[in-house]
Amino acid sequence: MKFIKKTILSLTLLAGISFASLSANACSVKIGDFDWDSANIHTAIGSYIIENGYGCDVEVTKGSTNPILAALIDNQLDIIFEHWTDNNVALIDPELASGNLIDLGINTPASEQAFFVDRATSEAHGITSVADLKKPGIWELFKDPEDPSKGRITSCISGWTCYTINLVKINEYGLGDLYTNFDPGSGGALDAAIAGAFAKNQPIVTYYWTPTSLMGKPEIDMVRLTEPAYDKACWDAMMVVVNKIKADGPDAYEPSCANEYKDMALTKLATGTFAADNADIIAFADAYTITTSVVNNMLAYYVDESGGDMEATAMHYLENYSEWEAWVPADVAAKVKASL
Repeated sequence: MKFIKKTILSLTLLAGISFASLSANACSVKIGDFDWDSANIHTAIGSYIIENGYGCDVEVTKGSTNPILAALIDNQLDIIFEHWTDNNVALIDPELASGNLIDLGINTPASEQAFFVDRATSEAHGITSVADLKKPGIWELFKDPEDPSKGRITSCISGWTCYTINLVKINEYGLGDLYTNFDPGSGGALDAAIAGAFAKNQPIVTYYWTPTSLMGKPEIDMVRLTEPAYDKACWDAMMVVVNKIKADGPDAYEPSCANEYKDMALTKLATGTFAADNADIIAFADAYTITTSVVNNMLAYYVDESGGDMEATAMHYLENYSEWEAWVPADVAAKVKASL
């Protein structure tokens, strides 16, 4: 989309950068976005269609998981195009039940989250499970330069729910005395840490997920570490502790349970208020879904060919794929095509 001016959108629960069009269009849509690339791509595609096909003013506010979801719940935002459903059940399910939020269905049909080790280290030292990280001497392979008395597990960003999930997991798996739960600071820094380790042939144990461009690169060869099988009762018990830590800090940790992340379909959310007044936009967002392989292709295009231009990536998708035309009426599709 072509953003005409930059504005600062002040929200009670978050401070984010928003972009607003100057034109006085018939509708206004406030989209929440997150600080990782797959969400950014969906936001860019959705925003472009809404702005150029439906003629709406679009504001995009970007931030970490917790403040963006809080702003959506508070109706300061209207819609998000990527939601990692199972990471936020306790927070979101009551809002769905009350009608404050509306589930708009599947965004990406398949994803995974896990701990990974580079294949060379995995094969050289027999590391195939999280339990193997406790073997004598293994932690020293991943020594934390900031705390050499421990190994480093490169984790999520502290503003993402998965950071706290990983903190609980590390403790539950008996790894807390051996490893730090390292916050790389941003999604880009996480990618750089992984790519840098491979470039230097250095061992790395890290949290990561798909879909991503990094996992599609041939030089990035990682082994997913096995964990106890997903069990809903165990996961729910763990999330009680996770939410306590998010509310009260790391000292709120108490022993509970832990198991692997559930491979999940990603979804979309809107506020009930916005849905009631914007049936056409909701119909489009509800129909919006892109396969994991295409998302990976778009991520690779964004990183390797677009020069880091998310709008160019959205336009590349709209120019080279036709599935999106089924999401919108013919006149809307014609307007989008004319704008490319």
